[in-house]
Amino acid sequence: MINFEIPESIQNQNQMVKMVAEQAMRPVSRELDENEHQRPKMFVDMTWPFTQQMVKQQMKAAQARLNGNGNGNGSAPAKAKGPDKAILALILMIEQLSWGDAGQYLCLPHPMLGGAAVSAAGTPEQQIRFLSKFAEGDPKWGAMAITEPGAGSDNSSMRTTAVLDEATNEWIINGEKIFITNGKLALDESDGLCVVWATVDPDAGRKGIKSFVVEGHTPGVSIAKQEHKLGIRASDTVALHFDNVRVPYDNLLGSAGPKETEKKDKGFAGAMKTFDASRPAVAASAMGIARAALEFTQEKLKEEGIEIDYTKSKFELTAVERDLIEMEARYKGAWLLTLRATAQMAHGESNRLEASMSKYRAGEAVTWITQKAVELLGPMGYSREWLTEKWMRDAKINDIYEGTKQINQLIVARSILGYTRRELK
Repeated sequence: MINFEIPESIQNQNQMVKMVAEQAMRPVSRELDENEHQRPKMFVDMTWPFTQQMVKQQMKAAQARLNGNGNGNGSAPAKAKGPDKAILALILMIEQLSWGDAGQYLCLPHPMLGGAAVSAAGTPEQQIRFLSKFAEGDPKWGAMAITEPGAGSDNSSMRTTAVLDEATNEWIINGEKIFITNGKLALDESDGLCVVWATVDPDAGRKGIKSFVVEGHTPGVSIAKQEHKLGIRASDTVALHFDNVRVPYDNLLGSAGPKETEKKDKGFAGAMKTFDASRPAVAASAMGIARAALEFTQEKLKEEGIEIDYTKSKFELTAVERDLIEMEARYKGAWLLTLRATAQMAHGESNRLEASMSKYRAGEAVTWITQKAVELLGPMGYSREWLTEKWMRDAKINDIYEGTKQINQLIVARSILGYTRRELK
């Protein structure tokens, strides 16, 4: 029998996260939106001990894989029993924190996208080594650097290079990355990490692309620009410049193997697994914003005596009531897709199709829902007195980052129709 109940331990966690969203995030949401790049100190201080525990669980799982599922003999681990509940807990936490404030959520002291890349493409040894810094000390952040001025959705155009200096056994990284979430927090303000995608062979296209861990305060890394954005204004978004940045050979994610066979490593394909994990997380964040806008709209319309009578047919409802029902339907449909992609990930199944479906649908749904909220609430919805207009601005980024709507549509179409990238562009 299929059980849709959320485990009690995760329910208890959700109650704590809800308290943070209500008491630490919502009260300062407008202030942080008006003062871009101001750090949400209360939020960081409240969540750091909690995220440390989450990272320790990730390290424990990595250690179990390293030891042959904990038997200590290094043999291949047995298939885990049941789903990985930590993945469900993380997705539900992201949704709740984004309900509180999406910009502040992105300032969560956590490995974030950098950690997702390490988990997706790194060996168990690398996961333990790089994640261990997030389990102790002061708050730290993770970031991931992919996009370049001339390489957005087309990663084969990437020009950031990584050249091996065999004399020192180090990689030398040169180039520029843009629109990096938490880039300043990770590399300039803490001893965090940033996973940087670079090419070891520009003529090889995607086959030459690898991912490297650059740790906080590494010489040669500089902040080229701090972005001013439409939404998620509390979030730290920067451009990074890499000038002869040296990182150890073992900071190349994955099983490096002999140097002469380096270019044969799965590289790009392995790193792309990051998106299978990050896209449901982006979808969950979108759903948090959508729920905030939907609940607020329902509350304000109820004050005016407008409540949906679900016993009536669609044709008996007013235009406003029909819009509310459509908002609910789009929210619930996108949330179910997000949970499906999450469930597959938690069970260790491939979720590439579902991850892109959830990301595409959630981005589309939250954009429509928040715009409709502003429309239904009229001038007050458009004013800065309420947070409705902020949610509309925060929403749009979910249609763009971690693969635009158009890119995810292509991924879905290729998966369903069986086309290759060359056959369907």
